[in-house]
Amino acid sequence: MRCVVYILPAAKLTLLVTVMSLAMGFVLGMLLAVARVYGGPVLRFAAASYSRVVRSLPTLVMVFALYYVVLMTDFLGGSRLASAVLALGACSTAYQSEIFRGAIQSLGSGQMLAARSLGMSRPVALRNVILPQAVRLAIPAWSNEAAIVLKDSSLVSAVGTVELFRRAEHVAAATHDWLTAFLAVGLIYFCLTFLTNRGLDWVERRYRLKV
Repeated sequence: MRCVVYILPAAKLTLLVTVMSLAMGFVLGMLLAVARVYGGPVLRFAAASYSRVVRSLPTLVMVFALYYVVLMTDFLGGSRLASAVLALGACSTAYQSEIFRGAIQSLGSGQMLAARSLGMSRPVALRNVILPQAVRLAIPAWSNEAAIVLKDSSLVSAVGTVELFRRAEHVAAATHDWLTAFLAVGLIYFCLTFLTNRGLDWVERRYRLKV
């Protein structure tokens, strides 16, 4: 119990990294998905290339790469938090772009054609017709991505960010009780992931879209 009490405050940073990374991935992933489906040849190639390259790299490689880029360029003051969010957000962008691309394509071309026939421009049709439906269709897959990013946030401990996993290492080093420390942090991750999944399950049921 003492381990849990000492480790738990670090959950704030874990959740902050997770939420910011998911938000970054949501915005950029949606833009890449739209580029993949409705962009010209150059945009489609660039968006597809980014997705394929990033999804081919281990997340830990991205964490170290972005950490040293931020450190060497002094971007955002060389912040470890900034590098962590950029790394996880860059990875999540690639995966979320595939989630949203699949959701958009599952609607079929008829939705866009119908919107255009009513006099809507393509941007207006995207904003008011396509994307609202695509987001609702993407909720189940997006829920899985949210859980993955939450768990992957433990990787940023490798560059010194004191989140849950790093705090557990500090406890284990101080007490020499590695098993208890990591069982405690495992329990905390389980609870956070469980609550996240249950919350998003409710969102899915509330906003499910049948096509």
